[in-house]
Amino acid sequence: MDGFRLFAATGDAVARIDTKDGNKCTVDYSLERMKVQCVAVDPHDPERVVAGTDDDGVFLSTDGGASWDFIGEALQHRRTPSVAISAARQTNGKSAIYVGTEPSRLYRTEDDGQTWEDFPELPALPSSDTWSFPPRPWTHHTRWITPHASNPDIIYVGIELGGVMRSLDGGASWEDRKPGAYTDSHAIRVHPSATERVYEAAGQGVAMSADEGASWTPVDEGMDRHYCWGIAVDPGDPDLWYVSASFGARYAHARNGNAQGQIYRKRGAAPFELLNGALDNPLAYMPYSLLTLRDRPGVILAGMQHGEVLLSEDAGDSWRRLGVSLPGLLQLDEAAGL
Repeated sequence: MDGFRLFAATGDAVARIDTKDGNKCTVDYSLERMKVQCVAVDPHDPERVVAGTDDDGVFLSTDGGASWDFIGEALQHRRTPSVAISAARQTNGKSAIYVGTEPSRLYRTEDDGQTWEDFPELPALPSSDTWSFPPRPWTHHTRWITPHASNPDIIYVGIELGGVMRSLDGGASWEDRKPGAYTDSHAIRVHPSATERVYEAAGQGVAMSADEGASWTPVDEGMDRHYCWGIAVDPGDPDLWYVSASFGARYAHARNGNAQGQIYRKRGAAPFELLNGALDNPLAYMPYSLLTLRDRPGVILAGMQHGEVLLSEDAGDSWRRLGVSLPGLLQLDEAAGL
């Protein structure tokens, strides 16, 4: 296959992974010892990358990770579990950057951090009194941010533990969680062309919306475990999507080789099916990040908790390991268009 570039948040640094043929890889590290938790690449500029850290705020690179600038000085909170860059919202040629923090807040900059917008209506939602994060029950956080693929005013936010919140006016106001979606929200995807389709992976299962998040339906048939973490959807087929799952948090986040993880695939109305291929059954380490490549239908990557990256070129029927061994892996994103 043709080459590609990935960026990974390792829990300590940002790793840039380059391969010319999907086999031999080179890895370059940056932001080392910064406890990097999340990473996102500008869909319009593969050199523009944003990274969030555990307690040191948010950083921006405009040269593909060669150098970084701290851009979060004005933000109220430094713990940054989620970042995103919008495909639809641009100002003066720059895609908007979103940052989610602990406690649950959302911020946006449209000028690379010179100024920031806060969205106070999000933490004022009626359900916010019930939000909590079980390991630290006195707090909660913005676990995931998904800007709509084509409408700059629609934003989805996953609160752990609170649910999926939606804004239809660029963040000025917010809709509270809806029946059918789950509260322990871990990841949210929007299909890049069938943009009415929204998908959620959560601690209680999987949910899908066919109307841009106005209503949700639980979708779990065929799965034997329901603590879901990673989710991805094929760019060419909104009915082809993937989720990773385990039996619960104490399995999924274990570092003792007993994650009891699995990757599942769903095609259309059929139940989820287990993707064994050449993988262990079950997986010893949790697939923390599932990623499809923008212009390559049928290609799916799985970033594993212990730092391996798995690649399938046939929609998960078979898998192979990329030649990388990171110190850990929390999130993957693609630098498309190189």
